[in-house]
Amino acid sequence: MEKRELQIDYMVYEKTYPEGYGELCEKALRIIPQAYSVYSGFSVGAALLLDNGEIVTGTNQENAAYPSGLCAERTALFYAASQYPRAKVKALAIAAFDGEKQTARFVPPCGACRQVMAETIRRTGDFDVIMMGAEEVVMLKASVLLPFAFDLL
Repeated sequence: MEKRELQIDYMVYEKTYPEGYGELCEKALRIIPQAYSVYSGFSVGAALLLDNGEIVTGTNQENAAYPSGLCAERTALFYAASQYPRAKVKALAIAAFDGEKQTARFVPPCGACRQVMAETIRRTGDFDVIMMGAEEVVMLKASVLLPFAFDLL
């Protein structure tokens, strides 16, 4: 059987973003100190830009009773859905610190976060995901992160 690779188109930016995304990325970085990451020391910040102009932020929240914690991406997505149920997600920015400094490479969302993004896409439409590392930044559509999402509808 022939092995096939999934082709993903993505754009790499050198610290330049579409209009409005610069502030979004800054907010994802600025919220990182609010993370509760006492067990792993790995802190993640996420910021969502909604079509109503609101920016919602979230951080990872760890818990001694793992896996009771929550990732930054899901924290922001769930908050946005509960507070702004009619708003569409335009973009999500993600950044991480390993200890006291930003990771050099971008950090992609975990599988659970990708599944929540797939549900969000179904409700509000596809959106940009900006994954920021200190040395590399990648932006792509959320839909390419989980091409075979679980779906009951």
